[in-house]
Amino acid sequence: MNTTATWLRGRLPSLLGASPPPVFLGRWAFLRLLGCVYLAAFWSLGVQIRGLIGRNGILPVGRFLEAVQAQGAAWQVPTFCWINSSDPFLVGLCVAGAAAAVLLIAGVAPVPVLVFLWADYLSLTIAGQTFLGFQWDALLLETGYLAIFFAPGGLWPRLGQESAPSRVVLWLLRLLLFKLMFLSGVVKLWTKDPTWMGLTALHYHYETQPLPMWTSWWMQQAPLWFQKLSVMVTFIVELFLPLLIFGPRVCRVLAFVGIGSLQLVIAATGNYGFFNLLTVALCLPLLDDGMFPARWRARLHREASSTAAPPRRRFRPWISGVLAAVVLFVFIMHVVVAREQPRMQVPRPILRLYAFLASFESVNTYGLFANMTTRRPEIIIEGSDDGTTWLPYECKWKPGDMQRRPRFTGLHMPRLDWQLWFAALEGDIRGAPWVGNFLIRLLQGSPQVLDLLGHNPFPDRPPRYVRAMLYDYHFTDWPTRRAAGDWWRRELIGPFCLPIALKAVIGVVPW
Repeated sequence: MNTTATWLRGRLPSLLGASPPPVFLGRWAFLRLLGCVYLAAFWSLGVQIRGLIGRNGILPVGRFLEAVQAQGAAWQVPTFCWINSSDPFLVGLCVAGAAAAVLLIAGVAPVPVLVFLWADYLSLTIAGQTFLGFQWDALLLETGYLAIFFAPGGLWPRLGQESAPSRVVLWLLRLLLFKLMFLSGVVKLWTKDPTWMGLTALHYHYETQPLPMWTSWWMQQAPLWFQKLSVMVTFIVELFLPLLIFGPRVCRVLAFVGIGSLQLVIAATGNYGFFNLLTVALCLPLLDDGMFPARWRARLHREASSTAAPPRRRFRPWISGVLAAVVLFVFIMHVVVAREQPRMQVPRPILRLYAFLASFESVNTYGLFANMTTRRPEIIIEGSDDGTTWLPYECKWKPGDMQRRPRFTGLHMPRLDWQLWFAALEGDIRGAPWVGNFLIRLLQGSPQVLDLLGHNPFPDRPPRYVRAMLYDYHFTDWPTRRAAGDWWRRELIGPFCLPIALKAVIGVVPW
């Protein structure tokens, strides 16, 4: 109790103060955590990239760029892969990105390092096509872009001698967090999804989310009243706490605690790669220096007192103003274009400027889980040598074998497993034609694609036929789990893709 009282006496004045102190410590922590996110993103992509978009991958980036060039749209595709699209170059981009992330964590030349990290991840996002089209890829690009203008200058800036953070960019980062959370809450109401309106969304969420983990099974067993209460808490965190971001410090601290806690719960019950860590990083600029541990503040004051002259501003004020204007313009145009108002005639030069700026994917709209899926269709890929006996391929992370325990992926983002979840929602291969490329690569026995899988039932040579079957998966209950040890039960829906043979697709090259 005495310790708590002492802490409150030390923090209460700063919480209720009218003019917030600087955010040197918040920026320091934000940039280091952003470096960890970049490191996880590049490492995770690096171990998959050859199978996803390499020369023998599912969607080879070389053929994608050839198609773009044939359409005369190369100016809308900003990527380093125009220089080289070979497998070693793709892996090299990931390795270089991971190395740059380590430099950012160490605090070495943060501005040029952040420029490279943003450009590198943008290049890979464009080249990755459908496999890098997730909202957290867009969030990382937008966060990384703003971080360039938020970071201190210099080769190795010291904490107490850094240039002051731009207040405009600070509020742009806070606005990004508000946009992410608030829009995610608004779209749930906007779509009038019956599960969100009836507070039953989380009754389905734990088993229908893309990659459940074993904790998801436990959460699924909770009573309905608990699931409804959880939905109510979600609405509070997404709709009301973001409003506190614009309030005084005590409000921002409440927003930090509430949003950060929600991210920890999501990370503990579902596999979302680096998304949760990135959102927590975005929460750090909500805190001012007075809210960090005393030893951090002592170091800041000690280093600040050792400098002979106050640090100069890194940017002139008008640069931050231009940045804010660009962000606001692109976001408004996103809304205008999305609404598709036929009576609203936008001048062609403005549309061209918007198309150019939007191609960098660094100002975005968000809206997570607008509609809750209430069923879990699952694609099971099978191979056969005789067309009668079919053996299943197993992915590393997504559900397949009903007795295999759902696993944690950590900060790793298994993009094939994720996209197979989206493809299953389409009902058949016509809604996800890239799955056809995937099946062809299995018939060809592509080592890079097979490396993405957990189990290959044809280790010596590829099968003669492959097919994709669609099943309806559900978590088991307590009695079934005790009796048979199964985590899942399933019922056959039908074929997702009828059997194909390599001789039937000769001359069709995946791209």
